[in-house]
Amino acid sequence: MAHSPSGSVAAAAAAAGEEEGAMVEAVAEDGGAESRITALLFDVSQQVQEALQGMLKMTGEIEQCGAEIEAEIERAKEAIADKGRALDDDRERFQKAAVAALNILSGGAAGDI
Repeated sequence: MAHSPSGSVAAAAAAAGEEEGAMVEAVAEDGGAESRITALLFDVSQQVQEALQGMLKMTGEIEQCGAEIEAEIERAKEAIADKGRALDDDRERFQKAAVAALNILSGGAAGDI
């Protein structure tokens, strides 16, 4: 089959049309790529926002737990102080009782001095 000049022109026009179609597809793909990138950025932004909200919630919970722990420590300190005072009172009573017992056993002479 021989190629005619008009056939070459037609082939060239067809090839040019294909190139234009490919360029249009490439532009469309670039637009599609941009929309995919935009969608991806939006998704990432949403995930970051959710993560930050989760962290904020956890921070609030940690602060609340910290306040509860501090209150419990304060109650424990007060209880220890109360027990310490009670032990001091008991020690004084036992010392007085021991001195009284020694006085009785020694015939009361230690109390007369």
